[in-house]
Amino acid sequence: MFFANTPEPPYYACIFTSQRSDKDAASYNSTADFMDELAAQQDGYLGVESVRDQNGLGITVSYWKSLDAINLWKDNAAHKKAQEKGMKDWYSSYTTRICKVERDYTSK
Repeated sequence: MFFANTPEPPYYACIFTSQRSDKDAASYNSTADFMDELAAQQDGYLGVESVRDQNGLGITVSYWKSLDAINLWKDNAAHKKAQEKGMKDWYSSYTTRICKVERDYTSK
């Protein structure tokens, strides 16, 4: 298991919960990998944690320095194209939540 290495709060979390459809798995996987690489190049990106169960329910949490950084990622042209494909083919439903992380702690 891999945890994102986030700084001391405050910072922001973008929580994307989705239910995958049965369409176009190969294209989905390659695009998801590309989106991870592209997001990591964005100013303000802090990291990501992602899981998906055998029934297609997934939760991806990306961490960001600011709301502005999240908005720039949302408006990224390649990300917008992937979002459109996701709405059309990859997800039967999804929800995005934006949260301010004010406190965190971990076991070592």
